[in-house]
Amino acid sequence: MKYNNVCLETIAYRLPEEVITSDEIEARLAPVYQRLRLPEGRLELISGISERRVWPADMLPGTGSVAVGEIALNQVGFDREHIGALIHGSVCRDCLEPATACSVHHRLGLGSYCTIYDVSNACLGLLNGIIQVADLIEMGRIRAGLVVGTEHSRSLMEQTIDRLNTDESLTRSSIKPEFASLTIGSGSAAIVLCDRELSRTGNRLLGGSVRAFTDACTLCQSEGMETLMQTDSEALLRAGLEAAQTNFADFLEELDWTTDTIDRTFCHQVGRVHQLETLKRLGIDAAKDFATYPTLGNTGSVALPMSAAIGIEQGVIQPGDNVAMLGIGSGINVVMLGVQWGDGSE
Repeated sequence: MKYNNVCLETIAYRLPEEVITSDEIEARLAPVYQRLRLPEGRLELISGISERRVWPADMLPGTGSVAVGEIALNQVGFDREHIGALIHGSVCRDCLEPATACSVHHRLGLGSYCTIYDVSNACLGLLNGIIQVADLIEMGRIRAGLVVGTEHSRSLMEQTIDRLNTDESLTRSSIKPEFASLTIGSGSAAIVLCDRELSRTGNRLLGGSVRAFTDACTLCQSEGMETLMQTDSEALLRAGLEAAQTNFADFLEELDWTTDTIDRTFCHQVGRVHQLETLKRLGIDAAKDFATYPTLGNTGSVALPMSAAIGIEQGVIQPGDNVAMLGIGSGINVVMLGVQWGDGSE
């Protein structure tokens, strides 16, 4: 896919105030750790994640999405009447029906002509939303759109801890699929895209590539419609690396890039092993990558855009840089997008 008329105008983020360390989680897991003789420090050692954040228990995801959407809309230089599409792309949402996008749209005061809906695709929902909004802009159907989402991990963390402490049937082997659920964090992200005439940044979304490798769809699954999850982390890593490498070749060919052409990368934030092994497999210098997982954990669909927003805030991108957004989500699906960073002269 290629775009000639789409700009990634801004990326905004919000983080919860409450911090939960890996040491605190392990302290709460003392019963199962003692019974199975698990070494303390295991959680941070295997993931590289020292802490993550959580929203208040009674906060709905849509509330977080409204707040971060306001930030994003206030950052752009045009009126929100130009927003012709709103996509809510996080795993977490307020209810099964109606779409969380409905309440977010209402509270943001967007126009009735706005196309709105939810997108659910594990850790890639917001990236899929970016593509869908970009397609609408490129076709001339809309001038700008908003992609937003909030991940709320507290329930998954709490229920996982409770189950691990109470399930006497667990062994050192059978407990492994549970640990990925303890690395999940919370956060919100919003992306505004627009046509080049509206843009003040000139951050051009050049295009990208997508691939589906659904023979691995059972490696990370929730239990029915419940919060609890089972993840075969080792098999998921192997399958994800193969999927990423295959799609990355398409990505470079589509944009006429090489690995040397890429100045900065933002990957989905899973953990230390996933980051280093993915970059190694793709032939990308690890110094080019910007990571947030050590202090934010795996924040699902908002992980990559939040990392990009934080990186932008910290000045890691310079005008003219070629930025690769490399998304890999359970399923397995891969979305890779390329942005040429502007200098604000458009």
